[in-house]
Amino acid sequence: MRHAPFGPEGCHIGWTGTAGDGDGGAARVYLHGLGAASAVYHAHVAAVPALAGRRSLFVDLPGHGISDRPADFGYTLEDHADALACALDAAGVRGAEVVGHSMGGSVAIVLAVRRPELVSRLVLTEANLDPRPPLTAGSSMIAAYPEDAFVRGGGFEETLERVGPVWRATMRLTDPTALHRSACALVRGTRPTMREMLLGLDVPRTYLVGGESGELPGRTELTAAGVAVRTVPGAGHNVMFDNAPGFAAAVAARP
Repeated sequence: MRHAPFGPEGCHIGWTGTAGDGDGGAARVYLHGLGAASAVYHAHVAAVPALAGRRSLFVDLPGHGISDRPADFGYTLEDHADALACALDAAGVRGAEVVGHSMGGSVAIVLAVRRPELVSRLVLTEANLDPRPPLTAGSSMIAAYPEDAFVRGGGFEETLERVGPVWRATMRLTDPTALHRSACALVRGTRPTMREMLLGLDVPRTYLVGGESGELPGRTELTAAGVAVRTVPGAGHNVMFDNAPGFAAAVAARP
């Protein structure tokens, strides 16, 4: 495990990883979604032959997994991106392929705008691109609680009971304050929006959507802007669990 200081004094962002075999390819940085952890969601696909051999970093964003969870931290998408940059600086990573799931994809977009030298390619798996997602979305469900009601009034426990066992396994390890503030940040979005930032980026960009997730809003616009949109069959939101070989093949394929 590695770690680097970020934000409030004494706080560290943590990651695990593999050294790779020195093939010269860009490092891959894997980012998890809201209430998740990067190695849990991605280590199994990073070992697939199509992706193996590359230096890989599984970074847990602040408040999640093995990273610290300061109470006096905003947990905005910008805050997460800046903390991630601290990890990549400490790891000596430049020009990485950043593979981000859900909220992690949103953070990856913000990172590419704020620190473009750190990112050579984006692979976004069902990433949040727009503010105010439907009330059925996990982030909206969490953000509907006032912070105190979520953290200390039973909202966190109610949410753990509602979600399925896969999400609950990592959500219960997430700091409730960090979870709520991160969810609110996703609902609020960014200015310009994540979608607008993605459309304007000048790096190879791939957007992966599960075949069982329904129609992707704005797909035509993304494609027209040079974003390679790929549908992974037999998968829902957690593409890497539902169809790991298809996910690995889509990540390995160049735009």
